[in-house]
Amino acid sequence: MILVFGGTTEGRKAVEVLEEAGTPYYYSTKMGEQDIALHHGSRLDGAMDAGAMRLFCQEDGIRLIVDAAHPFALQLHQTIAEVSETLNIPVIRYERIYPPRDPDITWIDDYSQVPTDIHSLLATTGVQSIGKLKPLEDTGIKVFYRILDRESSIAMAKKQGATNDQLCFYEDANDIPVEAEAILLKESGISGGFPEKVEAAKARGMRIIALKRPHLSPLTSHLSFVNGPYGLRRAVEKLLPEFYPLHSGLTTGTCATAAAVAATLQLLKKEALDDSSFFTLHSSLPNEVPVILPDGETIMVPVGYGDDYAYCVKEAGDDPDVTNGIEVRAIVEQTLRLGEREMITIEGGEGVGTFTLPGFDYPPGEAAINKAPREMIRHNLQTILSPLTSPLSPLVVTISVPQGAEIARRTFNPRLGIEGGISIIGVSGIVKPFSEEAFVDSIRKCMTVAQASGSERVVINSGGKSERFVKALYPNLPQQAFVEYGNYIGETLKIAHELGIPNITLGVMLGKAVKLAAGHLDTHSRKATMDKAFIQQMLDEARITVDLSTITLARELWEKIPQEKLQDFATTIIRHCDAYCRPLLPNGRLTILLIDDEGHIYH
Repeated sequence: MILVFGGTTEGRKAVEVLEEAGTPYYYSTKMGEQDIALHHGSRLDGAMDAGAMRLFCQEDGIRLIVDAAHPFALQLHQTIAEVSETLNIPVIRYERIYPPRDPDITWIDDYSQVPTDIHSLLATTGVQSIGKLKPLEDTGIKVFYRILDRESSIAMAKKQGATNDQLCFYEDANDIPVEAEAILLKESGISGGFPEKVEAAKARGMRIIALKRPHLSPLTSHLSFVNGPYGLRRAVEKLLPEFYPLHSGLTTGTCATAAAVAATLQLLKKEALDDSSFFTLHSSLPNEVPVILPDGETIMVPVGYGDDYAYCVKEAGDDPDVTNGIEVRAIVEQTLRLGEREMITIEGGEGVGTFTLPGFDYPPGEAAINKAPREMIRHNLQTILSPLTSPLSPLVVTISVPQGAEIARRTFNPRLGIEGGISIIGVSGIVKPFSEEAFVDSIRKCMTVAQASGSERVVINSGGKSERFVKALYPNLPQQAFVEYGNYIGETLKIAHELGIPNITLGVMLGKAVKLAAGHLDTHSRKATMDKAFIQQMLDEARITVDLSTITLARELWEKIPQEKLQDFATTIIRHCDAYCRPLLPNGRLTILLIDDEGHIYH
C-alpha cells in the first residue's frame, strides 16, 4: 500500500499517476480542503505526528511513502523521514521544478530578513506566516496579508492579530489586490506559479522579496527524488513493482538522448584526464545520467560505455515493441566550425533509417530522427555545456542502432518511406503501456467523473494536443469534462450512451479522422492504417484534385489541398465519421470537430 502526503499541485499530479494503476492507496492532507477526485485512493484528513504516522503505516501495511507536500512544510518532511528510517519504508520525494534565481529579486532565508526600508508590503506567504511578519508592523511598515478566502484561513489570520483591513484574498494566483511598495513571495517553483507572480509584480513596479525554499537534506537513507509524473511512475514501478499491472518504458528518443549525454560526459572527461586509459576513464563515469524530458522533468536513465561511444539499452516496459532490448549508441565528436554549422549537429549512423518521402519533420535524405528527440538531445547537451567557461568547439552527435536495419523490417517504416533502419521517435520521452481492458476502464472512470461534475457537455479528444485546441471553444467547462479516448472512439461513445450523457463533442485530428471515416472505431495502427483509396473517394466527393502518390501521412493533405477547398474536405470527412459514430449515441447530440496541426477547427 502507498501513502501519499499531498494537498499541493504535486499531490494532485501524484493522484493522477497512481490512479492509472487501478490499485488502492491512501492520500493524506492536513486541512482536508483540497478538491480532488479519488477513485482508487482513500482520503485521510488531518495532521499526523510521528507517532500517529508510524502507527498508521504499521497497521495499514504501508510499503511506500510519496512525499508530495509543500516544499516549505519542513516539519512534515522531517516526520516522514523519521518514520521512514524507523520502519525501513522507502520515500519518493516529489519535488518542484524551479527557475534560476532572478538577481533583480531580493532573496532572504527567513522572515526576520525582510528589509525594513519600505513603507508597505503585500505578503503572499500564507496565513501561517502572519505571526512571523507581525514584528514588521512595529517598524512602521503597513503589511497586507493575502490569504485564501475561506473561514478557516480568516479565523487563523485573526487569531494571529491580523485585522480586516489588512486581509485581502485570491481571485487568481497572480492577482495583486492592493497597492503596496513591495511584495513578499515564497520561492514556490514553476508549479506554484512563481514566475507568473514575479512578472505580475514587475508589471506593477513593485520591489520583489522572495523567501528561499528550504534546503531539504536527505534525512533518511531510503529517499529518492523525482520532479514530474513520469519519474514518479517509474520510481513506484521500481520500488513497488506489483502496484502497476503494466510497467512503463523509454522511447528510442529518450535512449538516444541518454546515450548522447553519456557520450558528452565521456568526451569532457577525456579532455580533462591526462591518463585516458579505458579503465581510468570509465571508472569515473556515471552508470546513470539525468535526462530532461520535453515536459521539463528529469529522470535518471541507465547507460554504458564503449571505447569511443556511449549506449543506452531500450527498455520498452510492458508495451509490445520490437525495439525492446536494442542498444542505442551515440558518438559525440568535436568538429571545426564550417560555415553556418550549428553548435550541436545531429546525424544518423548505422541502423538509423533515412526519410525518403515528404511529410515528416525533416525532408527526404535526412536521418529518421524526429523533431522531439533532436530537441531533447540539444537541450540536454546545452544544459551540460552551458556552465563551462571554455565551451567545446561545435559538436557532431551521431546516433546509431547496430540492430536497426534488421528490426526495421518488422515495423511500418518501409511502408512509410523510412529506409535502412529504425526511426528515433518519442514525444513525451516515456511509453505508458495499457492493456485494452485497462485503458477502456480508465476511460469509463473519466466519463463517470465528467458526468458527476455536472457539466452540460463532455468533450472527448485523442490526447493533450487536440484537447488544448478544443478547450478554447469551451472555456467555461470544468477540467473533468475533457476526456482522452486514445484510439478507442467507439468504446468511448458507447460508454457515453450507457451513462446517458446528453451532449458529446468529439475532437479528432486528421490521422485518426481518415481511419474513423472509413469505419474504424478503434484507430490504433495495429488495427487500422491509412486507406489511400478511400481518401481519394472522399476527395472526389468534395470535388478536390490532389495527387496522393507521394503521401505517407494523412496530415500532408493540409498542405496539398487548396485553402479554399479545406472546409469542403473537412465537411466530407466529418459526414463519414458521423455516419459511424452517431448510431453509438442514439439518445445524445454529437458534435464532431476536425482539427489541423495548427489548431484550426472545422465543424
